[in-house]
Amino acid sequence: LSPDDSAEFNLVNNALLSIFKMDAKGTLGGLFSQILQGEDIVRERAIKFLSTKLKTLPEEVMTKEVEEFILTESKKVLEDVTGEEFVLFMKILSGLKSLQTVSGRQQLVELVAEQADLEQTFNPSDPDCVDRLLQCTRQAVPLFSKNVHSTKFVTYFCEHVLPNLSSLTTPVEGLDIQLEVLKLLAEMSSFCGDMEKLESNLKKLFDKLLEYMPLPPEEAENGENAGNEEPKLQFSYVECLLYSFHQLGRKLPDFLTAKLNAEKLKDFKIRLQYFARGLQVYIRQLRLALQGKTGEALKTEENKIKVVALKITNNINVLIKDLFHIPPSYKSTVTLSWKPVQKADASQKRASEDTTSSSPPKKASAGPKRDARQIYNPPSGKYSSNLGSFSYEQRGGFRGGRGRGWGGRGNRSRGRIY
Repeated sequence: LSPDDSAEFNLVNNALLSIFKMDAKGTLGGLFSQILQGEDIVRERAIKFLSTKLKTLPEEVMTKEVEEFILTESKKVLEDVTGEEFVLFMKILSGLKSLQTVSGRQQLVELVAEQADLEQTFNPSDPDCVDRLLQCTRQAVPLFSKNVHSTKFVTYFCEHVLPNLSSLTTPVEGLDIQLEVLKLLAEMSSFCGDMEKLESNLKKLFDKLLEYMPLPPEEAENGENAGNEEPKLQFSYVECLLYSFHQLGRKLPDFLTAKLNAEKLKDFKIRLQYFARGLQVYIRQLRLALQGKTGEALKTEENKIKVVALKITNNINVLIKDLFHIPPSYKSTVTLSWKPVQKADASQKRASEDTTSSSPPKKASAGPKRDARQIYNPPSGKYSSNLGSFSYEQRGGFRGGRGRGWGGRGNRSRGRIY
């Protein structure tokens, strides 16, 4: 695997595939030996070979015994990997038939949780610490389902990340790190199981939500605003926080009524009313701007952003209506603005897949294509603000080779991270 000549390199690859079909376990043993002990270039190519070629091998080669051997050897390698290598190994393992069952996906989630260092103290000022958590969480999200819970990750985000949201740092240039964290939390919240400190964590989430839902400005005696300008409404942040609160709140439905005093509940409803008024303004403006536009007209960058903005505002509108019920309701279902709309409910589909282990489910989608940051600037007016949607790219998410991307954890041989 070390030649630089492309013809020779292809010859080596074809030879490996041939002996794989003759002795899969023996071939794997040689490859993993090179990954653990070989030179850097051989290690890199061996990992890439596994990530691209294993999925092309027939079932009679990839037996259950062979897959168990891959999992066992992969765990050894995962003790000392870079971020990029970790992603490749997750690709390898998630493609194994034996790991596409409920118990298999649970094993993968546990592997990711170990890599994410959820037992360690979170350092929001360490870019590598933050980056590792985000990248690991992104790998875990497609694995969650009604039967494979995200509880450990959601708990960690509520207890350690949300309180430090404004202090987060990232090595990725141009990334809205706070919005990315809130998006991940929202995606995971749908599959959170029984949480040990539910009330405490729900309060942390509620307090963070209040930070992004301003009170209406005070009016002067003449009816005009006493302040110089209206508070800006950050719709993208509120969509994430409101959705997460809505998902976790249904687990403790009396949180807003029995656990908060009357003044706090009154304050929250005032904020909801003010935000709802701003929403109606924007929804009307966006619908008017998109009226009559179809086909190619909707594919322009400006109109794409407006479509996303309309999804965000509609989602928030639905969730706010739920919370205005007496008592608050948590029955409405919305699709997060950055997620593709599916004909069938994804959670129901995943749940039905989880009931059988004999036939593997379809491979989880890696998510929508991640574009550069999109910001919609609505017309100026009483509720003027920026309404944006940002998708996290993996560009720059891992920086360089081993020993760099996620920061060190002790003195390891070969300079690798773990």
